[in-house]
Amino acid sequence: MPGHTRAGAHTHTVMSSLLREEMQRVLFRPAKQRLVEFIEIEEPSHGRHFLCASVAKNKEVQLCIVHCQMSVPLKSASKRSFTKRSCIQECYQRTEIWSLKDLTLIDGRNPDVDDPCFLLHFDEVRTVTAISCSAKYAIVRALVALSDRYCQRSLNLRNFDWPYIKPTSFYSNKGDCAVLSQICFYAINLVCLSMCHVPLDG
Repeated sequence: MPGHTRAGAHTHTVMSSLLREEMQRVLFRPAKQRLVEFIEIEEPSHGRHFLCASVAKNKEVQLCIVHCQMSVPLKSASKRSFTKRSCIQECYQRTEIWSLKDLTLIDGRNPDVDDPCFLLHFDEVRTVTAISCSAKYAIVRALVALSDRYCQRSLNLRNFDWPYIKPTSFYSNKGDCAVLSQICFYAINLVCLSMCHVPLDG
């Protein structure tokens, strides 16, 4: 049902926004960083995992794996209250951190199939499996933009469908172009009709 689809998409957007705010508050703000983009990824260990891209005050861009392990809130000295802050800090932990300037290549493996897996080439190669192909392309687009802006270099990509990484103006506005084409077509027809001489019946 279209209504259920829109409701589901709205719920996903709200949950994603709340998750972003919580990770920003718990992990990135204390480190004086701004969370720019994140996607959920699949990892063998329990809990939820995210690949995050952040920018520090000194303009350094970092990538990190965040592990979210839900746990029972810890009781504080007062039995009537809970140290929720301590609980949240235990839930979200950065397990791996890299600098974007050390990323030499992102390999999408195969652009002709729906493959959510990609390879990050640092000193060692880190295999990442996104929860979807759209998530994979979302994080890569963010990394390309961050590299252009903060590292002043083009990110080296391999095996990606390039129009989905950096769409051209025509590709991104193809709907507007189609409408304009139709308007021009109708206008030309009207001009042609106005120039035609219609014979009158004698």
